[in-house]
Amino acid sequence: MNFSHEKNPGKNLTGITIVIVLHLIVAYGIVTGLGKKMITKMTEAVETKIIEDVKPPPPPETPPPPPPPEMKAPPPPFIPPVEVQVQTPPPQNVIQNTTQAKPPTNEIVKAPPVPNAPPAPVAKPAGPARTPAVADFNSCAKPEYPKSSQRNEETGKSVISFMIGVDGSVKASKITQSSGFRDLDKAALVALGKCRFKPAIENGQPVESWLPVEYVWQLD
Repeated sequence: MNFSHEKNPGKNLTGITIVIVLHLIVAYGIVTGLGKKMITKMTEAVETKIIEDVKPPPPPETPPPPPPPEMKAPPPPFIPPVEVQVQTPPPQNVIQNTTQAKPPTNEIVKAPPVPNAPPAPVAKPAGPARTPAVADFNSCAKPEYPKSSQRNEETGKSVISFMIGVDGSVKASKITQSSGFRDLDKAALVALGKCRFKPAIENGQPVESWLPVEYVWQLD
């Protein structure tokens, strides 16, 4: 058996040629600075920029709330003034005492004569003097309370009028005001009629006249 490898001289030559060409290109690039440019471009491509976070703008400040409106007190109601009409009194006829004084002089001025005093008025005669009749209650007994009126507790005032003659005697009698009870009025008329009386005097002379006398009935 033939273990020898068959060699292809054509393929080997092509590979060697490619390797040489690559070395030449690398060497040319080093010489001409192509490598620096490539590295620079690589650096530029790899360069990173740190971008700071942009802070959002602050929100606009909220304007303060408007102040509350001022509460003004309502004006007081207008009350029209009350017109008071003052009535002026009518002008009166006033007599004013005016003196026209003259400047003082050294002349002696005679006093005017004093008028005579008017005569005293003559006193007119007064009307007829009259004195009413008078009753003397000490000269008669006090009216007795009727038993029936006392038992019934009757009270009141009796007014009895007496006609007094010129000699002081009772000429007539009548009940002017009743007490409201006949027994009381009758007892007062009888008892008071026994009193002594003085007649009325007119111009110095006794005259007949009516004299009212009242008596009050009261229970003790």
